[in-house]
Amino acid sequence: MAASDWFRTPPGQALLRWEQAQFDAAVADVFGYHALQLGLPEIDALAANRMPHRWLALPDAADTAQAAQAAAAQAAPAGRILLAASPAALPFAEGSLDLIALPHTLELCGDPHAALREAHRALMHEGRLVITGLVPWRARLWQRLHGGGPLYLPPGHEFIAPQRLRDWLRLLGFELCEQRYGNDSGLPPGAGWLRQLAARLARAGATGWPITRAAWCISAIKRAHGMRLIGAAWKTPAARLAPVPAASRAANPPARRQRGQSAPRSQKGQ
Repeated sequence: MAASDWFRTPPGQALLRWEQAQFDAAVADVFGYHALQLGLPEIDALAANRMPHRWLALPDAADTAQAAQAAAAQAAPAGRILLAASPAALPFAEGSLDLIALPHTLELCGDPHAALREAHRALMHEGRLVITGLVPWRARLWQRLHGGGPLYLPPGHEFIAPQRLRDWLRLLGFELCEQRYGNDSGLPPGAGWLRQLAARLARAGATGWPITRAAWCISAIKRAHGMRLIGAAWKTPAARLAPVPAASRAANPPARRQRGQSAPRSQKGQ
């Protein structure tokens, strides 16, 4: 079963609905000019964003015509610019994107480290990165509930734990903004006890008790170490730009002697 097929199942549809709400909340107030969604055309991660240039890159569009057609049918009404690109080699200049959305991109690509480094390169300073994924332990639990049968998760190379991804982001210089957990409605049959437990612990909020959740959404901002924005130079007073230290009394003894000698000379002249 391909990932696109799994997202058409009831658990996959429930997951997409939850992730759509998370992306809408995360990207609505991100401003700029260029935004990119990399992968998963089944969801419109940039729907709530208002940037004039919004791209949809398909990692497998060159090999799978069906995925390209599905993406075109979904992205055309929103005015997306479609392109085929590898997650590890984006056709964008360094620091040219204001927003990048990665819906399950790191899980379904061959090298999540390279994809994350490439996203860091393409983002401008203060650019926003929004990533979604699945909690790895759910795959093992759901497989056990079905007696070793098919997983109720899309096939992928590697499911990344959120705490592991947070470490990767910090190493690259990202600052974490928000992390949310949810999507408990996609539990398989036979997990009634887990459904009841998740319903009770869900009262703690979307950021509480993440071990009971099936999916996560992490938002981060690219920071530049050693740089701090202080505003335009013309708005800064000149005294703050070039402070002049006050001279001490011992630093200018000749001036005091000249002032002391000038008074008697002037009086003598009168």
